Amino acid sequence: MSNQSTTAASADSTVGAEDFKVIAASSVGTIFEWFDFFLYGSMAGVISRHFFAGVNEVTAFTLALLAFAAGFAVRPFGALVFGYLGDLWGRKNTFLITLTLMGAGTFAVGLLPTYAQIGPAAPWILVALRMVQGLSVGGVYGGAAIYVAEHAPHGRRGFYTSWIQTTATVGMALSLAVIFGTREIVGADDFAAWGWRIPFLMSALLLTVTMWIQLKLNESPVYKRMKSTGKTSTQPWKDAFGNWKNLRIVLIALGGAVAGQAVIWYTAQFYVLFFLQRVLKVDDSISSLLVCAALIISTPLYVFFGWLTDKIGRKKVMMTACLLAALTYFPLFKMLTAAANPALSQAVASAPVVVTVDENECSFQFDPIGGKTFSNSCDIVQSFLSRAGVSYNKVDAPAGTVAELKVGDQVLPAFKGNEMAAGDLKTARADWEKQAGAMLSAAGYPAKADNDKINMGMTLLVLVCIMVFSAMVYGPMAALLVELFPAKIRYTSMSFPYHVGTGWLGGFLPTTAFAIVAQTGNMYSGLWYPLIFSLLCFVIGCIWLPETKDVDIHQ
Repeated sequence: MSNQSTTAASADSTVGAEDFKVIAASSVGTIFEWFDFFLYGSMAGVISRHFFAGVNEVTAFTLALLAFAAGFAVRPFGALVFGYLGDLWGRKNTFLITLTLMGAGTFAVGLLPTYAQIGPAAPWILVALRMVQGLSVGGVYGGAAIYVAEHAPHGRRGFYTSWIQTTATVGMALSLAVIFGTREIVGADDFAAWGWRIPFLMSALLLTVTMWIQLKLNESPVYKRMKSTGKTSTQPWKDAFGNWKNLRIVLIALGGAVAGQAVIWYTAQFYVLFFLQRVLKVDDSISSLLVCAALIISTPLYVFFGWLTDKIGRKKVMMTACLLAALTYFPLFKMLTAAANPALSQAVASAPVVVTVDENECSFQFDPIGGKTFSNSCDIVQSFLSRAGVSYNKVDAPAGTVAELKVGDQVLPAFKGNEMAAGDLKTARADWEKQAGAMLSAAGYPAKADNDKINMGMTLLVLVCIMVFSAMVYGPMAALLVELFPAKIRYTSMSFPYHVGTGWLGGFLPTTAFAIVAQTGNMYSGLWYPLIFSLLCFVIGCIWLPETKDVDIHQ
């Protein structure tokens, strides 16, 4: 860890007008990276229809989320590669490389033929492009955070680096705004058919402007000082991970800070959007506008909490966020249901759905190659309820029992479709689903949220509350990570745990949570994922994470 010194930083670290321009330019570049990266996540539903059309609807959406997660899966490897280059070659040059990779990958998605045009090759190429984007993001965050922190004056690093922390939120809000604007201009039908490509293609223009700005930047003063005195690392990987003292801090940073930040941030930025659209059946445009508005409202809080940690410390604010998230996620998401889809909330309370089933008959309904029919009686009930977005509870039944769907007081037995011919199965399934749909409708379960009955104010308030936790834990993160590690291996040391946490724990959150909901039937069960990791982070952080706000980062 950096030397625990409270001595004032040297005079040349004071931020003047030129340095402020550098910080602002770094933020613009990072916004572009996140805008490109989040375009895909914001259009997962559209992507699933165009690139995973050969499988059932639930599997298609799960595969679309897995392709989204593929970009996160490779982020730690991008952190290793670009962290190495950043410590060896400098912050600025590495930042430029990551920008170029991201822009090229995003633009290519806008040109990619769909499944209907080139078949199974389409999703594979899409995944490859997502991995290029993931490698790029693996390098950009560490570079931007270090670049700003090493320009900031002592005692104000939390405030200055918090502006970098806002860029992910701004990038996502910008992606939602561009998607909404494009949909409004070309129309919903044309957007679904071809207009979804426009936001991806726009990245070429944004890349040009951003590169022009970045080329005017100067190298970090801390790195230039190390370079001039010959104190840069010649073997960043070995110095970062081959030394137990530093490796121990890497592990503490991952378990005691980044893990909680990752699941809280991705719950606030992504899972709420998926929850609104897929579970609560809120119109895509309205849900995007609500999430975008909540992002805009909550963005200044990242700067506020960054500033606050300069006064009272990073650890107190971040651990409080982890504890609050774990304690309030379930009640907040239930409030979100009542506000965004009151008919659904009322139906769940007055006519709960119960599936009586032999668990041994239930399949895990994930079919990446589209060859399974899921025709057992349990599968027939579960697949229908998953597509309908209806939450249900399971009751165990004796072996061999045919599954039953119970809605309130109404009961509808399923049938064993695995013993039927394909044509007969299709007819029987359609007839059964028609009856099941009528039962749900009679019990008050809506096919989608009624736009006129959405409590916009309350929905927005709940979304902002969820995002406050994100601001508390993410706002100070850059400052904390920069302060934990020595300057000569800072890029490598901080990038790796950050992207393991955010790339793997955070990036796979939407996929994992959606799969948990699909398998258990409970619309809120996916929340156990962020809740457990928030609690683990709280415990580890309280015990082992050091306070860093007063360290000297020039060592």
